[in-house]
Amino acid sequence: MDEWVGFLRNVNQGQRGHPSTADILAAFADAGVPDAVTFQSNGTVVFRADDPAGAVADAVRALEARTGLRRDACALPLSEISRIVDAHAEQPDAARREVSFHADGRIDPDDAELARVAAHRRCRVVDAGEGWVVSVNERAGEGNATPTIEEVTGEPATSRGLPTLVRLLARFGAPG
Repeated sequence: MDEWVGFLRNVNQGQRGHPSTADILAAFADAGVPDAVTFQSNGTVVFRADDPAGAVADAVRALEARTGLRRDACALPLSEISRIVDAHAEQPDAARREVSFHADGRIDPDDAELARVAAHRRCRVVDAGEGWVVSVNERAGEGNATPTIEEVTGEPATSRGLPTLVRLLARFGAPG
């Protein structure tokens, strides 16, 4: 069974109005994933499950039942995260790159409307795959990809900086 990474949207664990680490881990346990591990405090969860998408959906429902907080979430295999990081971590602008996760299939990085929205939000999309997009922000420390992807797709998205994903792989190991 492969390791997966769940990305909860709009989470700052332990802050007022956000779920705690214990809430998130209990929700995953309720979803049949008792060995889930959180990473940092941004709603990133590493886990193994026979049905990863189902486990994340069940965890989101369990989290809402436990806390009253509704959060959207996406999941990708850790091996896919590793491929994304391998393709982008050595770029000269890697510190300004972020990866957005969404449930709207594959987005064409060359789409004119996407380019227009991204430029308005001071970023540009440089790569995409099934359920993810890599963008480069004009300035370090900015995170403009989430609203860009949400505007283009009309669906929730969540993003993590590429350096965060590099640290994730350093902690959990790159598969393969």
